[in-house]
Amino acid sequence: MIGEPGDLYSVHVEAPSLDDLRDPVLVVALDGYVDAGNGVRLAVDSLLASLPHSVVVTFDVDQLIDYRARRPVLTYEKNAFIDYAAPRLVVHQVTDSDGTPFLLLSGPEPDTQWERFVAAVGEVADRLGVRLTVGLMAIPMAVPHTRPTGMSSHATRPGLLPDAEDAFGTIAVPGHATGLIEYRFGQAGRDAIGFAAHVPHYIARSDYPETARTLLQATADATGLLLPTADLDAAAATVRTQLQEQIAGNAEVSAVVEALEQQYDTFVSATGRGLLAQSAPLPTADELGAQFEAFLADRENPDG
Repeated sequence: MIGEPGDLYSVHVEAPSLDDLRDPVLVVALDGYVDAGNGVRLAVDSLLASLPHSVVVTFDVDQLIDYRARRPVLTYEKNAFIDYAAPRLVVHQVTDSDGTPFLLLSGPEPDTQWERFVAAVGEVADRLGVRLTVGLMAIPMAVPHTRPTGMSSHATRPGLLPDAEDAFGTIAVPGHATGLIEYRFGQAGRDAIGFAAHVPHYIARSDYPETARTLLQATADATGLLLPTADLDAAAATVRTQLQEQIAGNAEVSAVVEALEQQYDTFVSATGRGLLAQSAPLPTADELGAQFEAFLADRENPDG
């Protein structure tokens, strides 16, 4: 029998120790759905590497994760298993660069019991006095890496984000836990917003730090948190240089990027906004992927 939502998690710091939380923001950054350029993962890694943090809530992954679908890593050495990378789905209390605490929910997206999980997150949010939930995603788009990173944003009610043109209309997308949290929170009257960074789909399977930097900046702008991005700025600059060098040596790939740039610039000049949707035909993901596969693989090669 499935239990109550509260059976899914444990709070490790009781209320008196959480008095420094004043209407905190909850950032939701789950792994397991689309994460183009590993933008969400890189954003989480950057926050936890650069800011003070501690675990305040742990979810019971044994009830939520299908281990056979996403097998955790066991390390074997000298005729023995020496380590196990157990999955962790946790809420960290993080302190931003200005001393303001916020909450960060990160880890694998649950494979099962989504509604119960969302209800559990809602209980945690209410217990810790969350004023706003921010969901982070990164999606592949037919855009060039040489132009500013685009962003889709959405909210549970008007006024949470600046007014923006509806670029997509009504579309159906695969369900995901981050989106379901936003939807159910809106139904319950909780404030929630979401950001999805647009990643050039020809590099969607490689680390693209610019995506993480963009997501953190959007979160900071919307919440007032001061989130450092210096490490991501430097990493993004390095990746841009590598891409330019590799593209310059491949006339076919260079032509594809130039075509994307022309599409982007034409759209922006006609509409006065970033590229969110396109009407003209573009190279398909398979076409771009085939052309970029070889040179992106060079980044994995120590001699490349």
